[in-house]
Amino acid sequence: MTSNDPVVQGFWDELRGTTQARIGLGRAGTALPTERVLELAGAHAAARDAVHIPLDVERLAAQVREIGIGEPVLATSRATSREEYLRRPDLGRQPAPDTDIPESGADIGLVLADGLSPTALDRHGAALLAELVTRLRDRYTLAPPVIATQARVGLGDHLGEAARVRTLLVIIGERPGLSVSDSLGIYLTHLPRPGRTDADRNCISNVHPPDGLGYARAAQVAARLVDGALALGRSGVDLKDTSRTGTLAPPASDRT
Repeated sequence: MTSNDPVVQGFWDELRGTTQARIGLGRAGTALPTERVLELAGAHAAARDAVHIPLDVERLAAQVREIGIGEPVLATSRATSREEYLRRPDLGRQPAPDTDIPESGADIGLVLADGLSPTALDRHGAALLAELVTRLRDRYTLAPPVIATQARVGLGDHLGEAARVRTLLVIIGERPGLSVSDSLGIYLTHLPRPGRTDADRNCISNVHPPDGLGYARAAQVAARLVDGALALGRSGVDLKDTSRTGTLAPPASDRT
């Protein structure tokens, strides 16, 4: 709660500047002030829109094309509508029957997936991809990018296996909340194939500058995880983010 006391009010004002959480909102009688109620309603509407407004695939494809790593391939899951996608997560993890992904045998595969926030991919996807490509293209071969709709993370396992890539990066819209509706996550899976679980992946989340993780920092962490996955021959719980130390953590089985 807040108070008319300027010292107390100053405390909450300063604290609110450090977080996007809703704290120190004040009160009007036994309820929130009207301004805060309207802010909450607006945030709820933004979160719903982020889930339901479809991805502008043509616009994103044009942006991805300019990055220069090949003609983007379009794919979709077995979910035939947004409503079915939300009700049936399992269908979002399986490719539609007519999906055709060219085999590349590249070191790295890159999938841009709408996930639970097409808005996030629309706002940040191309810029994040460009930063990833800048850090990876001189050291690894990159498969033509895939833009996937009605997609869950697990769809990437099918797409990566079809493309025969060694390591897969899925850039996907994260579940919106009442503070952030346009956050991206990056999921790394080494030797992707159907049946992989969350324990086989590494995740970099909360990518949404300027308030979240920036593109450059996210790409730096991802590139380091790619290095580690290729060196260890696996990803997931044995692979740690060593981007700050510059050393590879040994797998758990090798530690004493």
